[in-house]
Amino acid sequence: MLFRTLLISAAVIATTALPAAAQRRGAEPAPKDCPKSMPEGTECFAGRDFRGAYYWIAKPKNWNGTLVVHSHGGPRTAKPEPDDPVEDLERFAVTVQEGYAWAGSNYRREGYGVRMAAADTDNVRRIAERLLGEPKHVLLHGQSWGGNVAAKTAELYALDWRGHKNYDGVVLTSGLLAGGGHGYDFRADLRAVYQYYCKNHPRADEVQYPVWQGLPKGEKMSRDELEKRVDECTGISQAKDKRTPEQAKNLANILAVTTVPEKSLVAHLAWATGLFSDIVWRRLDGRNPFDNSKVEYKGSDDDAALNKGVERFTADPEGHRLMSYDSDLTGQIVVPTITLHAKDDPTVFVNHEAIYRQTVEKAGNGDLLQQNFSDEAEHSKLSTPQYAALFSAMLTWIEDGEKPTKQKIAALCEEKSKTYDEPCKLLPDFEPMAD
Repeated sequence: MLFRTLLISAAVIATTALPAAAQRRGAEPAPKDCPKSMPEGTECFAGRDFRGAYYWIAKPKNWNGTLVVHSHGGPRTAKPEPDDPVEDLERFAVTVQEGYAWAGSNYRREGYGVRMAAADTDNVRRIAERLLGEPKHVLLHGQSWGGNVAAKTAELYALDWRGHKNYDGVVLTSGLLAGGGHGYDFRADLRAVYQYYCKNHPRADEVQYPVWQGLPKGEKMSRDELEKRVDECTGISQAKDKRTPEQAKNLANILAVTTVPEKSLVAHLAWATGLFSDIVWRRLDGRNPFDNSKVEYKGSDDDAALNKGVERFTADPEGHRLMSYDSDLTGQIVVPTITLHAKDDPTVFVNHEAIYRQTVEKAGNGDLLQQNFSDEAEHSKLSTPQYAALFSAMLTWIEDGEKPTKQKIAALCEEKSKTYDEPCKLLPDFEPMAD
């Protein structure tokens, strides 16, 4: 188990300066054929904004007047394509099925950048409002890393220059709410612990580099190649009785020390490879934002040897400062915010919610935050009626001014489950720990 205190640095609020191209509005949204998951009569539109970000907008026939602006997860490291937002629209088709209009941007470029993605998220809001007319309400929805993006969007753009609200409420699901300043530390620890046991990422006959870099500058590694290396060391793709004693021992130690679930080990190592490379080389000019210099690793069959032999690294102050400025959250929220997180989320651990609550309460805004948890071990998509209940509860909170209880949202979910024929798995009595 890792003994690391996650602290959230307060990011300075500042709007992103727009380039000269901001004088152009970009191409107007064009009609598109809607995905089959959309209700009959839904109108869909797509386009590319002045920054180069692709977006999609969907308006149901029975539009209730509320617009949901979506921030997708990732960060995606592949070059953006025009129809990328369709994946997000289909995953959260429940919003359109419930009568909300939906708008989502794929962001102007691949790779890390929370403030960049926040600016593109807010821009698709403006595009959707021009297309649809002024909505009755605007909700902001962020999923996974998009939860970090949406929370930052709310901090930066919730109010316009007159003090009027651009957004009436925020819904954050499976959100990476510890921010980038410390939210990826466990993956840096994973790279160090993995290399201690496996010694094949990098191999001894390859260019040596500190694991916090992800990869040497300019290098790439395919997912297949990474999976091959992990399998060599741990036998993770094989049945338990087919693994060698050494493979079984390596895997048990890596999982016990890092607390990363077995089913997401390769995924986390992939992020700690390709995404770390993007962060370090393309966003931080080679600076290191990660630090394990004082981490005490525990849970292995020989903690003393592990802590003596594991690779150690210290964050570059400027690298950590830039990462925190871009992505850490301040808790300075001004509109109702509802979150949902699976208790056993294998990708973004549920303690992010406890960290976010501490941040919001420290800023004096705990009355604007309502958190919910489900008895699931999923990340990308939780049980459908839970989302329907969250958005319904948010509208009631906005219109009636009464903060919903966890029990009330659970009751709403039970009603929605009759429509979607999926179970509600909310846990009204569950509260996660920060550490």
